[in-house]
Amino acid sequence: MFEQAYEKYRPKVELKGFRKGKVPMPMIRQLYGEAIERDALDDIASDFYRKAMEEKGLQPVGQPTMVDMDFKRGDHFHFKIKYEVKPPIALGTYRGIAVEKPVHIVTDAEVEGEIAKIRRANSAAAEAERVTDTGYIVTADVQELDESGAPLIGKKTPGARFDLSDETLATEICQALAAAAPGETYNAKFESQHGDHTHTVNIALAVTKVEKVTLPPLDEELVKKITGGKVDTVDQFRKNLRADIERYWEDESNSRVNDNIARALVDAHPFTVPDAIVNGLIDSYVDDVRNRSRDRKLPKGFDEQKFREENRASAVWQARWILLREKIAEQEKITVSGAEIEALAEREAGKIGIAKERLLQYYRKSSGAEDRLLSDKIMAFLRSSARITDKIINETPPNA
Repeated sequence: MFEQAYEKYRPKVELKGFRKGKVPMPMIRQLYGEAIERDALDDIASDFYRKAMEEKGLQPVGQPTMVDMDFKRGDHFHFKIKYEVKPPIALGTYRGIAVEKPVHIVTDAEVEGEIAKIRRANSAAAEAERVTDTGYIVTADVQELDESGAPLIGKKTPGARFDLSDETLATEICQALAAAAPGETYNAKFESQHGDHTHTVNIALAVTKVEKVTLPPLDEELVKKITGGKVDTVDQFRKNLRADIERYWEDESNSRVNDNIARALVDAHPFTVPDAIVNGLIDSYVDDVRNRSRDRKLPKGFDEQKFREENRASAVWQARWILLREKIAEQEKITVSGAEIEALAEREAGKIGIAKERLLQYYRKSSGAEDRLLSDKIMAFLRSSARITDKIINETPPNA
């Protein structure tokens, strides 16, 4: 049981009267045996654990933990290892799932609304003496006030800009600045919603600049400018814009169908998820937060423990969906071929500016591309048998 450990240690042994690495094994056993054997216990236990998993056909997840060890040299070595395995999943109905598909009919008003945003983004602004309508941008130093109207120390924001045509701007601010002029101060008080609670905002707006916004007409000149010369007529621009909006809603609709199928299947297949998988997913959430910062560190004041607790339910759901997808893929023999990975590299190489062979090499080493393709194939299979019913919705895009 310890032969490999002794052979590994022997070249390191130095003993007077012998060249390094040439000390007889009996002497090594006598002088260093117990230390060598104790050092090797973890490796030996891991080897036995691996072989046992293979013989029993088990699929452990996460890292095994040694929970009990009893070793008496020359007599016995007993140990216990705690590990988690993927739970058994009894597949219920997963074909013919009934789900709704939200359908949004794009209107002329919606297209005109997008055109208005485009014109606004290409507008010109000139300083003015006073606000006379909503076509103005007001720059002001914002000072937060307490309930009595006294300034709050450290709660001042200089140079804030308020676009009075912005429909998301608080009504009270729009009203306060309805006739604003540089050098004057206006007060606004309103309720602000943050998550599941509201609080009162009381501010003083010291106006430093007023600008009149002039919108450009939607003509051939503007169309050529914003399309880089690819489109030169207003009619064609409108058609293209409508097609873009319709494409957005079609993608949104398909995404929601996929979400509805996943939710229906997860709800229909309750089972306990191993903590190792859940914790691994939460670790990935934390890494996402860390990687979004320039220094690859968690933001100052970030409460990691609270973040983990708040996202645990989401991780449990995602883990259940991942395991359920794997089971469906196994049942339906859905796999990803090397040719499909190569085709993906062919499609994406030009988009991201990397040579196909280099991208293909990366995809073959990493499981990310294969996982993505497999997920898409599983969902395509589920959609092919799902009973999808259209449901007309009336919504606006998130950025509207």
